[in-house]
Order: sequence, then structure tokens, then C-alpha cells
Amino acid sequence: MSGDNAEQREIEAEQSYVDTVYERLDASAKVARSLVVEGMARGHVGNEGGLVERDAMVYQASKRLSALNAAHDGLVFGRLNMLNGESRYIGRIGVRDADREILLIDWRAPAAALFYQATAQEPAGVIRRRVLRCSNDQVIGIEDDLLDGDNAPDDMVVIGEGALLASLTRARDSSMHSVVATIQKEQDEAIRAPARGATTIGGGPGTGKTVVALHRAAYLLYTDRRRFESGGVLVVGPSSVFMSYIERVLPSLGETSVTLRSLGEVVDGLRAARHDDPVAAAAKGSSRMVKFLARAAAAPSPGAPSSFRYFYKDDVLRLDAQQLERIRRQLLAGSKRNRAYAKVPSALVDALWRQVRGERALEKGQEGFVETITTDDRFVDFVEQWWPPVEPIEVWRMLPDLIDQLAQGAFNAKEIAALKESWASEEPSIQDVPLIDELRYVIGELPDSGDDDDDNPKQLMSFERREREERVDRFRSTQSIEDDSFAHVLVDEAQDLSPMQWRMLGRRGRHASWTIVGDQAQSSWPYPQEAAAARRSALEGKPEHAFRLSTNYRNSAEIYDLAAKVAAVAVPDPDLAEAVRRTGESPQHHTVAESELADTVRRSAEEILGRVEGTVAIVTPRARLEPLRAELADVLSRHADRLRLLDGLDTKGLEFDGVVVVEPDGITDESSAGWRTLYVVLTRATQLLTTVGTTDRWSSRIA
Repeated sequence: MSGDNAEQREIEAEQSYVDTVYERLDASAKVARSLVVEGMARGHVGNEGGLVERDAMVYQASKRLSALNAAHDGLVFGRLNMLNGESRYIGRIGVRDADREILLIDWRAPAAALFYQATAQEPAGVIRRRVLRCSNDQVIGIEDDLLDGDNAPDDMVVIGEGALLASLTRARDSSMHSVVATIQKEQDEAIRAPARGATTIGGGPGTGKTVVALHRAAYLLYTDRRRFESGGVLVVGPSSVFMSYIERVLPSLGETSVTLRSLGEVVDGLRAARHDDPVAAAAKGSSRMVKFLARAAAAPSPGAPSSFRYFYKDDVLRLDAQQLERIRRQLLAGSKRNRAYAKVPSALVDALWRQVRGERALEKGQEGFVETITTDDRFVDFVEQWWPPVEPIEVWRMLPDLIDQLAQGAFNAKEIAALKESWASEEPSIQDVPLIDELRYVIGELPDSGDDDDDNPKQLMSFERREREERVDRFRSTQSIEDDSFAHVLVDEAQDLSPMQWRMLGRRGRHASWTIVGDQAQSSWPYPQEAAAARRSALEGKPEHAFRLSTNYRNSAEIYDLAAKVAAVAVPDPDLAEAVRRTGESPQHHTVAESELADTVRRSAEEILGRVEGTVAIVTPRARLEPLRAELADVLSRHADRLRLLDGLDTKGLEFDGVVVVEPDGITDESSAGWRTLYVVLTRATQLLTTVGTTDRWSSRIA
């Protein structure tokens, strides 16, 4: 029997079993759909208990249906032939037959662990590991690993060269895919690490850190669903481009309840996409910002009145700038700015009452004075102007006017100029988001209208609530700062986090377990020691479990050999992985005149597009991004489904079949982390890499 016939017969046999599993999946989905319909039909139930029961039924049934639908494509992907004659089929979710017997084992279950952990050196009772390559519900290929040949039956068929190597050569598209069928032993160990504390996953580019971390999130939800689903799992990545790239991984594993946010979206109500220039970004990310923001939060609003005069009976009552500042300090000593808002009228009234001397005024007493002044529009207007309740975004907009006065040596002249220029924009940058989050906590939330202050006279208790709920801003947080905490926080590209970003994430993970993914050689943050201190503070008291992934599955050895030389310039002793395959395709380099740059980039991109089946990226320094977008509009439009134009930072975590790097020297010169950024850019390519520049200083440096 020929090899092709043997493979086809094996595929047909596996298809028969897969069909049985899908029949049970469809039956389960039918039950879930009927429960949704039944629950919705209970809408006429008039009592509260009935409505709660209906909502719970619809929610649980809809959730189950969503998980079943998400797992439909490629549901069955693995099979183990055991030494005792047992066969175990492994899939994206678990499936049982009508008699509750197991048809398919969830990949996260302990019984499935051998699929990832058994090796030829330690087969652990596994004779053959088989990967089923499926398109929707059809088996289209098989790849086998024979782990225990000595105990294999004579008639056992072994197909292919191994699932992992087969998967490495497939074309990339615009999304990351689950690698649940090809997880390797060292990756599986990180996925199944203890839930408590912080699990760190390190290693060079292409080692699968990101996808392993996402599979770990799915594993944690499987092992302790009540804890992690009710508390929430937050996945944070460097950019919206990256989040779009990974968004299909967890749903494909049957998990649809995870919160995915880029660093510009972590704070509820904000959505930032632009990066600041390196000087402003470094200043905003520095821990020096903490004291400056605290001062800004306490500072009077620009244009606030500096004095108040009031005529009462025979007295002229005054509050000058010095008195008002003293009252401000007293109020802030015991409360955050917004929480102190309720006490402002009382503090001002007390200061004014102490000045009353006239007999007519004293006859009416303090209660009469309070009644008069708190119903006087002049006093009401003064309070609202002197101490208005504020949203964090309002204070953020005041920062350009406050920095000269409040910086107090924290920032130099160049940094202050860069900060002012960056804050001229109406929209916050990615680096502004943690500043606004810091202000949320420093300023505090507005007191609820029902928060009575027993120290206030009755008249003031109604005054303090006037029109407060009308203060609405489109950046206003819709979430209480008390609701920021998650049960698990997964942060990718963690080496890029600034101290302020660590503070922002730390608030969301105070009581959480963590998964932290990163590689210091790829860091875009210029001051690693400062970031490390902030990281330790965010994880204070949590035990850490460290894992290192050692094999580069992404890059060809030819590409990674070049990138490794760049890494050696970028950082001392970089963590270099071992590339497992060679393609015979060395990187191409072109040095051209400025007038020829765009045409050479166009030709290089089109050449690579013609040679690979998947996606291609053109990566350029940020300053050239928009000019190149205009010059390359034709080719970008023709290949919109396969060709991307990005700057270096937006390539973080992505991969492409081919990459054209524009002006490598421009990337290295762009910031103090430029060499690390170039290392990142070069390691995005899986098959073909071309550089195009008007200078070649970088190549001389690594020669």
C-alpha cells in the first residue's frame, strides 16, 4: 500500500470519529439554543424571583452556546495512542456522549497533559502522538510523532514529519492563531504553572511567549472558572494593532469572557492610539510624574478667584488669597480633592462667621447667617468657581499651564518643552492614559448625592449637591475606582512598561494573580532599573514562578543570525533563542539615494508579496510613516489584505511572512532604545527580510 493511500485511509478513519464528536457537539448546541428560547419565553413572569431565574437561564445557556460555536472550527486536533491500548482524543473543549462517556478531552484537563509533556526520551506511556489538521469539521491532514517505537504494534501507521515543523512553514495571516495542537513541553510547563502569584514567561523573539500566555489564561479559566470568571481576566498588550492580532486566540479555545485592552485603553472611558515623541514619552512614564501630578491635583483651577468679599448686615467680610490657601491646605490634609468638595461650603462659612462683629448680625446668630449666605447666588457662584468638582481629564488639560509652576526641578527645560507640545493635543496619547489614571486616584471620586456629612449644617447639606450630576465630560470614567480590580492580569511586552504604566496595572492587580511576558532585549523603555522598581511595587508580596522559552519557532536561522548581531549591540548578554529551521534565504540589503528610496521599497515589497502566500509589512521610522503612506498609496491599496505599513513600536508582538525595513539607521536614531526597536523589527519576519536605506551605519556596526 502506497504512502498516499495509507494516509488517506488514516484520514478517513479519523474523520469517522470526528463526525461522531460533531454530532454530539451539535446536539449540545441544540439543547443550549432551546434553553435560550425557553428562558426568553418566560419574559411574562411578573415577580422578581422569576425574572432573576429567567435571566440566569438565558445568560448561562447563551454563554454555553457561545463556547460551543467558538470551538466548532478544528474542534478535534489530537490523539494519543497509549501503551495500554487506550486512545485519547484531545480537543478545544470536552465532549461526552449520550451516556456521559468521554468522547473528547479538553486540552486543559489533566488527562490531556501527556499530549504536550510526553517526549521520545520520556514517553510516559504514550506510543504515538497524532495531530489532526482540520478545516472546520473536515480532517485534511495528519502529522504523527512516534514516541515509543519499541512498543509500537507492527501495524501502527506513522504519517508525516511532525506537526510542529509542518506548522512553521504555513503562511501568516492578519490574526494570531491558537497553537493548542503544537504546544511543546517547555511551553506546556509555563501554561500549567501554579495559579497563585506571578508567572513570568521570558525568552527571545519567536519562542511563543504571547500565545503560551493566552493559552495559560484559558487554562486558568478551566481550572478555577468561578474565581477567574467572576473576578475577571484582563489581558493587556502594547497597541490596538496587537490586540486585533490576538483577539481570536481565546475565543478559538472556547473562552469569550476575557477583557482585552491595549495600554491606551486600560482606563475605562479612554481610547488612545498615538505615541508621544521619545522625550515626552520618557518624561510622562517616569516616576517623577507622581509628585508632579499630586501637586497638580491640589492646585487651584486656572482662573479660580483669589479673594471673596461679602456684605452682611453692618459687616464687610473678606477672604484674601492667604486665607483661602490656608483653608485649601486644611481641606486637602484630610481628604482627596473631590471628597473634600462636600466640606468646602462649611469651611468657608466658618471662616466668614468668625469675622462677624455687628450687633444686628449677631442677633440672628450663626444659623441665620448660614441660611442667608448659602442661599445667596454670589456665595454659591464663588464656591463653584473656587473649588469645582473635577474630572481627571479636566486636570490633565490644565497640566501645560501648571508645569512651570509645579515641576520644581523634576523635569529639565527640554522635557518641559516636549511635555507642553505633547499636551497641546486635544486627545490624550497612550503615555497620557496612566497619568489620567493616577489623577483618578489622587483626586478621588465625587461623593454620592446620598453621602450626608454630619458636620455640615442642614442648609449646607443641600447646597453641596446642586447641579453636580450635570458635570459630564465625554472622558468621564464610567467605572468606580473601586471596581478596577481583576482576578488575573496578563501583560504582554512587559519590558516596555514605564513606571507609570506599572502603577496603572498594579491598581488593577492588587489582589490578582499575574502572567507577565517579556524580553529585555526588545524593550523600548530607556530606563530599565526604574521600571523594575515599579514592577516590584506592583507585585509586592506575590511569589514568582519564572519560565524561559528557549526555541525560536518564528524566524529562519538566516534572519535570526542577523537580528542576534543587532541584539548584541542593543543590550549586553541578550537572551537569544535557538532558531530551529533554515530556508536558504539570506536577508537582502539595499543602500540607495533619497530619490530612489520609495521606488526601491515598493519593488522590494512587491517582490516579497510575489514569493510568499501570507502577510508582508513595511516598517519605517515614525517620522517617515505618513510621507511613505502617501508615496506607496498605490501598492498599499492593491494589496490591502496582505500588506501593512507600520512604525517600529506598532510591530510589537506581530509576525509576517516578509518584512521590508525602511531606513534602519532612522530607527536606531529615533530614541535611546532605537537599537532594541530595530531588533524587534528584524525578528518580525518568518521567511524573507529586506532592508532599504539611504545610509548603512547600522550594518557597519554589527559587521
